[in-house]
Amino acid sequence: MSASTAAIPTANTNGNHALSLDSHSSQDVRRRTVVVAKKKASPEILAEGGINGVSEDKIAGKKDLSHTIRGESVLGKSKYSSEARKDVVASEAGERRKKTSTKQEKAKWVTALSVLVKLCLLISAIAWMGQLVWRWQNGELSFTTPDMESRLSKVEGFKKTAKMLQVQLDILDKKLGNEIDKTKRDITRQFEAKTNELEKKMKTLEDKTGKLDRSIIELRDMGFLTKKEFEEILSQIKEKKGLAGTYDDITLDDIMLYAKEIVEIEIARHSADGLGMVDYALGSGGAKVVRHSESFMNGKTYMPGRSSVHATAQKMLEPSFGQPGECFALKGSSGFVDVKLRTGIIPEAVTLEHVDKSVAYDRSSAPKNFQVRGWYQGSHDDSDKDSNAMATLGEFSYNLDNSNAQTFQLERSANPQAVNMVRFDFSSNHGNPELTCIYRFRVHGTEPGLS
Repeated sequence: MSASTAAIPTANTNGNHALSLDSHSSQDVRRRTVVVAKKKASPEILAEGGINGVSEDKIAGKKDLSHTIRGESVLGKSKYSSEARKDVVASEAGERRKKTSTKQEKAKWVTALSVLVKLCLLISAIAWMGQLVWRWQNGELSFTTPDMESRLSKVEGFKKTAKMLQVQLDILDKKLGNEIDKTKRDITRQFEAKTNELEKKMKTLEDKTGKLDRSIIELRDMGFLTKKEFEEILSQIKEKKGLAGTYDDITLDDIMLYAKEIVEIEIARHSADGLGMVDYALGSGGAKVVRHSESFMNGKTYMPGRSSVHATAQKMLEPSFGQPGECFALKGSSGFVDVKLRTGIIPEAVTLEHVDKSVAYDRSSAPKNFQVRGWYQGSHDDSDKDSNAMATLGEFSYNLDNSNAQTFQLERSANPQAVNMVRFDFSSNHGNPELTCIYRFRVHGTEPGLS
């Protein structure tokens, strides 16, 4: 299509229209056509049933109303252009009048409402100002600037103080937490130290308890006084003081004095060789070993020749003072020793002594079962006396559970004979197969004519 001409389809008998637009059509027609198309069909045109025979149904069923209006405007420009313009102008003028009247009515209502609101606000403001003035006149309200500044400064000071307090509280909280942790650690260490110390003390106490139990057992074995024996001692004290009645008259000083006397008696007894009996086999008194079985160790002899006596044999006739090893050792678990007494006596008892168990290393070498024999030997008699001619004075057994010095009473005949030779003949010891140790052997009795 060129700029001057436009091909528009013509109307046919079926109701289709062919629109044409020549080159002489002015721009006003185009503007009017566009205006009419945009404004849509007016009521008057629609009321007539269509444009150039085009019904409402066809207009609605076809593609676009604007296309129809545009075609109608082009075809009927000479007939309808002025009428359509008048109708559009009239319609626009009516709408403007309606809008103007509506705006005028609305502006009056809004203005009245705005004035009323402003009046209410003004009355409220005047009332509030009057109330403030009334309070200020009555002294209830002060508008002094320094006072307000001071109050503001106080508030700022309070805020700063509160911040400082908060900081100090945080620091104090941390310090308290550190102190609590330190205290917990210190308490834990002290508790552990006390626990360890208590465990050590408990262990020491257990050890002491064990020692005490052993001491009690030893004291029980030593045979302390029983209640009956203690009552007998009290009776002896009463008799000594010449008292009668109950034991209430006996004081502690009386018991201590009696104990002192007993101790003095025991000291005197021990000073008399510990047993309070004369020992006729004492080496320092003139007794001596003249013969014995094989010794455990070879050594020099006191009596060379027919008698072979070991150098340590005389130890069994001397006080040993409880020293381990100060003994006469014979080989094996059986043997004999012949002792010549300091003088002829009528024998009454013998005492065999071994080292005390509290200081002994080994007590298995102590003699166990032994026999005592005696005879009298003159100065010209043969020292090799036949054992059948010896008189048996008794058979005994040494018990390790009793005291270290044990005394055995000899048998007495109707016509006792004096003897100056005694044989100590042992047949066993307490388990040592290599040697038997004799710490001391004593012989007790009375000299003829002194009894």
